[in-house]
Amino acid sequence: MPATTWLKRWLIAVAMTMMALPALAFDRTFPATTLRGNMTITAYPAITVGKATLQLSPGSRIWGQNHLTQIPVSLGSSTYLVNYTQNFQGDVDRVWILTTDEASQSIETQRSNLK
Repeated sequence: MPATTWLKRWLIAVAMTMMALPALAFDRTFPATTLRGNMTITAYPAITVGKATLQLSPGSRIWGQNHLTQIPVSLGSSTYLVNYTQNFQGDVDRVWILTTDEASQSIETQRSNLK
């Protein structure tokens, strides 16, 4: 078999492997102090979670359903079911926008022993 045939087969195998990688979903780990609620960004850095008005802390991070960080302005005024943590001052410092699978699990089963 010519070398170009082997090269083509190898490239096809690599391409098929790369296309399968997104299917390898992984579970996100949430700290033991994680809370859950419906979050809406009202007037950055102010947000509402449930009926409470809270603040995003300086340097807060928001992860989308695709595991990538989001900037608050990109979320608009939509409401998202989220897991979140608060720092010692009560400001929200970490937010995870939940996927459908994560939302179907109870918060107690998602919490880990991490802080």
